[in-house]
Amino acid sequence: MAVGARSGTEEPEEPAGRGETPQPAASSVHRSRSESQTEPPGSVPLDKPGTSGTLGTAPGEEAGGSMKKAKKPRAFWKELPILIGIALLLALLIKTFLVQAFSIPSDSMQDTLQRGDRVLVDKLTPWFGSKPQRGEVVVFHDPGGWLNETPTPEPNPVQKVLSFIGLMPSAEEKDLIKRVIAVGGDTVECHGSGPVKVNGKALKEGSYVFPGATPCGDRAFGPIHVPKGRIWVMGDHRDDSLDSRYHQNLKGNGTVSENEVVGRAFTIAWPINRWATLPVPDTFDQPGINKAMAAAPAALGLAGALPIVMWRRRRLTAGRNPR
Repeated sequence: MAVGARSGTEEPEEPAGRGETPQPAASSVHRSRSESQTEPPGSVPLDKPGTSGTLGTAPGEEAGGSMKKAKKPRAFWKELPILIGIALLLALLIKTFLVQAFSIPSDSMQDTLQRGDRVLVDKLTPWFGSKPQRGEVVVFHDPGGWLNETPTPEPNPVQKVLSFIGLMPSAEEKDLIKRVIAVGGDTVECHGSGPVKVNGKALKEGSYVFPGATPCGDRAFGPIHVPKGRIWVMGDHRDDSLDSRYHQNLKGNGTVSENEVVGRAFTIAWPINRWATLPVPDTFDQPGINKAMAAAPAALGLAGALPIVMWRRRRLTAGRNPR
């Protein structure tokens, strides 16, 4: 082979002139154009700035093909205090505005409630103006002098915390639970062996009064007019309940202010085998028991209309007189 001979696949090399820039081979230009035309839409060009130039590399991958490390989730033990704080806050809000649990400490509400029962008390509806109604079982604060003879055990720190957030019945507050027999404006009485009468209507209390107990127990009373904004309460175990009958010598003559009422007990929540609702007995829905209350709006309407009638009559009379 002669010196300087080249392979037939290569083109003769020509030196570039002075000041001229070497041009790429035509075959390479054609190849680049054909490759760019055949690239599928949305693909990442290999020669674009910012790309790794490695086939199969997805956005977010490093040049070596390894994925960037995702943010490590926070450990559960670090989130646990936050979860506990949220749970305690919700429990406190529920206890303050919605529902609170109370424990039955005595036998005064047998057989409806037994000693040790846990009841749930509705605290929401009073915020919307709801008032205690006849026949409801209500929890109320000691009006003063009702629980002087009952010592209150000193709670431990755990009981104080659980009571404060509503996960345990209150251990420090002096609360009572009784049934509402009469409300403001009613007249209530009971003599001899009964029955209890509200606005002259005898109550049929066999469905909730303790078997064998008489409606009056050993303390007859009345007739007593219940002032507006107050209630007359009695326990279902009439022989074992220091209720309104026994506190007539105190302020209110045995009645309790509606402002002292925590709320209505609407269900027995514990123990499980005692689950039950606490509805209003049918005897409090009998016709005529609301007679006194129904007459009040009519009397107010008549009193308001009387001045208008007198004024109109005076105008008509003045128009008929000769001038």
